[in-house]
Amino acid sequence: MKKVVLKFGMLGFITAFGLFCLALLLGEGLSYNAQQLLGYGTMVASLSFVYIGIKHYRDNENSGSISFGKGLKVGVLISMFASFGIALFDVIYTTLINPDFVTEYLNTGLAQLETEYSGTELASKKAELIQQMEDYSHPLFMAAMMFLTTLIIGFIISLISAFILKKKRK
Repeated sequence: MKKVVLKFGMLGFITAFGLFCLALLLGEGLSYNAQQLLGYGTMVASLSFVYIGIKHYRDNENSGSISFGKGLKVGVLISMFASFGIALFDVIYTTLINPDFVTEYLNTGLAQLETEYSGTELASKKAELIQQMEDYSHPLFMAAMMFLTTLIIGFIISLISAFILKKKRK
């Protein structure tokens, strides 16, 4: 199992890191909403190795059978690699490539609030957003959030994949 997790986990890691780099290059100038969609697409693409890894383990390493629990375990472990790749890129991006990301994101969020609210509600929403950004804008915290977000998506993909691929011994 370890060999399969390392192989497909590293493929997920490399895919996550590489696609985030590519998204950075291709996504420049896109709106934050479009960049967010691109980011989630990158997460899902890098997590495709979960299904492939579970299937490979079942068919090539485990005599054509796999329990739901073992499939889930393999999938979650592979997901951790992809999640780490995304989190690592997030740290590099927010500390080295674009250290002004938090300020840019805040300014975009404030501008968006101005189109949706007015008066005291606008002031309240702005203060709330500013406080959130102050509380949660440390690069390591943001990377941890990216790791957890990707891992949660990976867990869901692992659940589905383990269910689809489970196969009892004959």
